[in-house]
Formats: sequence, C-alpha cells, structure tokens
Amino acid sequence: MYTFPTTLDIRDFENCVDENNQMTWWNKDGTNPYWMSKYNLSDDNRDRFLMNASLKYKVLSWLTAEVKAGTDMYTLEATNRTYSGNPHLVTQYGQNIEHFYENNFSFLLTATKDNLIDKIGATATFGGNLMATKKTGLKSSVTDLVIENLFSLNNGKEKPSVSQIYTEKKINSLYGTVGLNYDGWAFLDATFRNDWSSALAKEHRSFFYPSVSASLLFVDMLNKYKVAMPKWFTFGKLRASYAEVGNDMDPYQLYNLYSTNKDDHSGITASSSSTLFDKNVRNELIKSWEVGLELKFLNNRLGFDFAWYKSNATNQLLNLPMNSLSGYSSKKINAGDIENQGVELMAYATPIRTKDFEWTINYNVSHNKNKIKDLYDGVDRYELSPNFDNIKVYAMKGGNYGEIWGTKFLRVTDKTSPYYGQLLLTSDGLPQATSELEKIGDQQATCNMGLTNSFRFKDWNLSFQIDARIGGEIFSGTNAMMQRSGTAEATAPGGKRVNDMVVKGVYRDAATGQYVENTNKITTQQYWRAVAGAGNLGIGEANTYSATNVRLRNISLGYTVPAKVLAGTILQSLKAGFTVTNVWMIHSNMNGVDPESVFATSTNATGFEYAGLPTTRSYVFNVSIGF
Repeated sequence: MYTFPTTLDIRDFENCVDENNQMTWWNKDGTNPYWMSKYNLSDDNRDRFLMNASLKYKVLSWLTAEVKAGTDMYTLEATNRTYSGNPHLVTQYGQNIEHFYENNFSFLLTATKDNLIDKIGATATFGGNLMATKKTGLKSSVTDLVIENLFSLNNGKEKPSVSQIYTEKKINSLYGTVGLNYDGWAFLDATFRNDWSSALAKEHRSFFYPSVSASLLFVDMLNKYKVAMPKWFTFGKLRASYAEVGNDMDPYQLYNLYSTNKDDHSGITASSSSTLFDKNVRNELIKSWEVGLELKFLNNRLGFDFAWYKSNATNQLLNLPMNSLSGYSSKKINAGDIENQGVELMAYATPIRTKDFEWTINYNVSHNKNKIKDLYDGVDRYELSPNFDNIKVYAMKGGNYGEIWGTKFLRVTDKTSPYYGQLLLTSDGLPQATSELEKIGDQQATCNMGLTNSFRFKDWNLSFQIDARIGGEIFSGTNAMMQRSGTAEATAPGGKRVNDMVVKGVYRDAATGQYVENTNKITTQQYWRAVAGAGNLGIGEANTYSATNVRLRNISLGYTVPAKVLAGTILQSLKAGFTVTNVWMIHSNMNGVDPESVFATSTNATGFEYAGLPTTRSYVFNVSIGF
C-alpha cells in the first residue's frame, strides 16, 4: 500500500478476483490487499481457564499463615489457509494446536508487632513458591494443494510437514521481608529472594537477589518533636533504595543437541541448532539505585515528586553472532553492562475544587540515558537491528544504547577547498553515498513529557493526556521506499513533477581532477532513485529524522450514577465511560509515519522502522457494575 500509485483509487480493486478466480491488481508484482483479507486467512481460537484458591489462618495475635494455589491453562487452536489465484503465493494449509499450563503453590508467614521495642514497630514475612510450566503442541502444514482450495493435510503434493513442541520449566523460590518503623516517621525495609531455576545448569541454578529501602517523613517527624511547620506545608518524604533483580532464560538452552527428521531418500537425519549453547551461562542481574523527594502543599492540592535513579544490567543473556564457517550463526553468552541513569519529576495541582467542580493537572518530565559500559571480551559493538547492509542500530562499548549508523551524502572533505562540505555529485549531477557507515543518529530521547488534565462536574468526569518526546532520531525505511517508488509527497513538490532540477553541489572533472559547480538538470525521479535507491535503504542520512513529536494520547469521558439513584436496588455502583486513544498527532517530523513505529517487536532497535503497520486509533466503551 505504501507504493500504491496516487493516481489510482484502491476501491477500484475491491472486486479482487476475475472470472477465472485469479487475483486482480494494478501490476504484476504486488498483492491486492482485498485479496489478502479474503483469501489468505488465519484463524485462532483460545480457551483459557484461571483458578485461584487461598486459605488464611491467624496462628497468634501477631502471626498469620497463608497458603495459595493457582493454575493458568489455555488451549490454542489455529489454522491458516492460502487460496489459489495469487501468482506470488503458494496454496497451503496449516494447523497449530498448543496447550499451556502454569501451576503455582505458595505459603506465606506474616508477623507484625506495632510496638516491638518502645516506638519501634516491625513486620516480617517469610514464604516460598513452587512454579511449574508446561507447553505442548503440534504444528502441521502442507503446500501446493492438489485439489484447489480443499484445505486438508492429506491434500498436498508432498507429505505434511509436522513439528512437535514440548517444554517444561520449574522455578522454586524462597523469599522474605523485614520492615521496621520508628514512631510512624522513619522506615527501613529489606527483602530477599532466592530462585532455583531448572533452565540453568545445576551449579548455577540458584541465584539470590536482595533489596533495601529507607524513607523519612520529615514533616511528620518535626511535628512529633513540636517543631512548628507552616500550615501550607502538608507532607514531606525523603527516600532511598537499592535493589537487585535476577532473571533466568527459556528452557533447553544449555546443551548442544540434535533434532531428528525423516527424509525419504536418506532415512533418519539429524541437525543441530544454529545457536551454540554453553552450560556455564548464568542468570541475568540488574542492580538499581534510587533517591527521591516527595512534597505536598496546601492540603494536598499541590505536590511534587523528584527521583534520581541508576541501574546496571549485567550478565545479559545474548546471542553473539559467529562466523558461519563455524557451523553456527550465534553463541549464547553472558555479556554486557548497560547503565541506565536518569531523573524524573512529577507534579500535580488542583487549581479549582468545589462541591460540584474540580480541575486537576498532572505533569511529568523525565531525562534518561542508556550507556554501554561493557560488552564482551574482544567485542566493541553488538547489532540490534535487522540485517540491512547500509543501516545498522548498534550497542557500542562506551557509547549510547541504540546508535544509528548508515551512509551519508558524499561531500567534499578537503578543508582547503572553497567547496568544502558541499555535496560531491556524479558527473550527471546525482547525489552519492559514502562507502563507509557513519553515525547518523541516536534513538534515545533528550526528555519525555506528559500532561494530563482531569475535570469533574458533579457526576461527570473528563480527562485528556498530551505526551511529548523531545530529541532522538529514527531512520524511516518507509519514507525511503515511498521516495524510491514515487509515492512520497517529497517526490512531487507542490503536486508537480520537476524535470529541470539542479542539485546544489560539485562534481570532479575527469580530465582536470578539479571540482566543478554542478549545472546538470535532472528529474525528481532521477534524484530520488539516487537518494533512496542506493544500497538496500538508500542514503541513510536522507531519511533519518528527528523523533520529536507531540500527540494527544487519549481522551476519556465518564459518568457515575449517583448512589441515591441506586438506593433500593441490588447495585452498589454503576459507571459508564468512553475512551479514545491515539487521538491526534499534533506535531511530527516524519511525513505521516508514527515516530513510535518499530520494525518488529522482536528487536530492541527502536530507532529504525520499515513498512510497519500504521498505528491505530481505538475506541472503547465500558460499563462497570458493582454489587
């Protein structure tokens, strides 16, 4: 659709098959989207069952015991069908059946003493959890159906392809907390957790992660000690914390095993995984620190919350690319030290508060940077992006996480030349790309902001949220593709094609070797084919945009039925609401592409997008009933 000619009307192709049931389309290379929606179908049915039970017993006045059991089960049945009639797709039929189970059994002891020693109160917990997951499945498919549009696994020219899924994983855990408070204004809390994961080797199966936090309600403290505080100073809190969080991995990533297959000519065959596994990998670990200050004034009508935080993600489980001559494409390793550091400020105010009307404003702003402190011995960069030859998104040692690298416009680099910095064109007057990749952007924003206004009038409430991202860049493969095909707005300035375009720059005279100012006339088609057609995705610099954008994220309207109206009925509450999300892009630099678009959800390369589905606007109506 991105390359669909603007001179045609897509609705003319709604009747997507001809009298011979062959797909109709404007050219021989693409696929009619109406045909895809009717004749390339995927259906799935998911049945889910959740059950939880708990039993709580008060052993002593200060001690309680609780046991819980829960299960989560679902069954997925999916089919996909591709009909005949599309010259680019093979007819096929597939079935997928999956069963998933997760069972949790836990216990928790809780001890509480409000006055353990004088003004010191304490709470302590100790518990454990047994978690077991199991997933089974069977996938089967056939292609090249013998009888057109008869979707059966017995209707393929070749035998059905069948694969089986079976995974199990268990995590056993022990955990606890200790909380102390002094006179209701000083608090100290500590937690611990130890997990034993079946996904890790026996010698590395156990991993421990604690946390500790402290807070001081200094306004309450001063009031306790009879220190006079202004009446408008309602609340004040200082806090600090340190925490560690451990994480394991999916099962069956320790040993290099073989999967068996059956071949009609060779009999039973065996193949290894494309990833080289290492049984010595350990759990991931994130260490984080935070310091914060919270202030409230004017009986909670004005407030601020400021936080500084830093975290270091170490021992990350990565697939490190390997030379294909090794027989593997990647190796499972522990690597990296990514430091995430930033500040965040939240503020709120209630300018108006009466019996019937209230207006509240919430504002937040944050600044965050991810730095690569370390990667892996002998490795200075790790590719985050898909494998395109002239656009890369890297995590580079010593740099920011998510640097965008690509080609730039070739320019005069001789600083002594009067043409230094100008475009170095071909003798035909066309732009050229550099031969080496250079840094052309950084996906990290300078700051993110959000503003929410909430209004209440009697039983009605209205709110809307505006979000802003300031700074950072993103490469748009969609714009490059549209420029290359001539459907981008930039290819026809003012709605007109230009046939006498002169690119400002110089070219090198072949005979003299001197720079000559360009006077060659070219068409816009020639220009954009040179700019957007160089390499896989054109000259990277040309389609790297500022990711700054401002949008109306959502707007919501609700009504609460007054309690007096419900009096005498079985209803305790009744609410209705209507919400619209992704309402309006107020400002963007990306020519119709959403800066929040990503190439795929499986990649962390958020500074890169290419022909993704447009972001959608949603409308939600909800009713809440309480009995």
